[in-house]
Amino acid sequence: MTGLIAALVEAWSELRIHKTRVLLALIGVALSVAALTTVVGLGNMSREAMVQTQEQQGGRAATVTAEVFPASGEIDVPQVREALEGLVERYGVEHSSLRYQTSVPFQFPDGVSTAETMVVDRGYGTMRRVDLSLGHWFTPTDEQRLAPAVIVNEAFHQRLGLPDLQQNPAVQIVRERSIAATVAGVVPNQWPEAPPQAMMLAGHYDAWALGGEALMPPAMEMWVPEEIAEPLAAAMSSDLGAQFGPGSAQVYRSDYAAFGDPFESIQLAVGGIAGLVLLLGAVGLLNISMVTVRYRVREVGIRRSFGATGGRIFFGVMLESVVATFVAGVVGVMLAVAVVKSPWVQDVIAAGVSELPPFPLEAALIGLGAATVVGALAGLIPAVVAVRVKVIDAIRY
Repeated sequence: MTGLIAALVEAWSELRIHKTRVLLALIGVALSVAALTTVVGLGNMSREAMVQTQEQQGGRAATVTAEVFPASGEIDVPQVREALEGLVERYGVEHSSLRYQTSVPFQFPDGVSTAETMVVDRGYGTMRRVDLSLGHWFTPTDEQRLAPAVIVNEAFHQRLGLPDLQQNPAVQIVRERSIAATVAGVVPNQWPEAPPQAMMLAGHYDAWALGGEALMPPAMEMWVPEEIAEPLAAAMSSDLGAQFGPGSAQVYRSDYAAFGDPFESIQLAVGGIAGLVLLLGAVGLLNISMVTVRYRVREVGIRRSFGATGGRIFFGVMLESVVATFVAGVVGVMLAVAVVKSPWVQDVIAAGVSELPPFPLEAALIGLGAATVVGALAGLIPAVVAVRVKVIDAIRY
């Protein structure tokens, strides 16, 4: 430890003495590390943004969806729902949600209108990363409400007159006896001219007998570990086939990673760019290091004449480069963090992300590790040159 600490102190002292000569090299390394870390950080953030968008459309990896299409063509909704809910119970699925498209008539200020309504369970919000612009997703308290709770889209909210959700606004569901539903949250429109749409908990839908025209057959979405998704889907398909007949059920993965990671090419491209940036920084540092050693030949010879061993000279010269690049790497990582966490950059790269990821620790570690490795490699050749210097020739130089 004493020898290592002494070598580090000596390397730092030499850097202070030759700071003018190595300043440009360190600036180049700092900028290279900043570029490398920024590329990795922005690549990870961009990938996370695309993953979250895909999860909102098809569920998290791995989401298994079960659907039933009876051979007769007539869908007995209660029977199908009972079979799908039985799958969740029998196979012990922890995260699941019914997904059932229907229509419900609501009373708007300008008259009664039927809105497309999705019947779901509370877990749907977690599985699909539902992003709300106002209010909140269904909570256990909402499940205990005597009146049904609904989450509407922005078009629905605007047609209601943009009521304040803090006041628990009510909207009437038109039946033989009107039912007052509470608006709990607002989600963005799926497209610019989207009509009014709503979501409702399956428990409330059943309790108030709101059965309407089925727009699509009921489906069950289940979030399961990726390693068991395929065998589980096969077992569930066989199970439903035994109940409704062969070919009457479909159980499949509906998430973005069903056929492999579609973002792997992005990661490879980011890695290639980062490697090129690192290579350019290493070449620049190597050139400066070689020039620096040539200017220090006389100094190396004098140190050898006073008893410095070849190993001490070797590690001294190499550690100068390592210490310098490590410090430059710290500066580069700090600069990269400032760029990646800039609000303007995040708005451009991660637009629409509901859960903005933190600065990836992986990018910072890669930046510091790359700086250290580059320093070691760039210092290796000059260190070998310094060791091979003969004492007499060096003093005469």
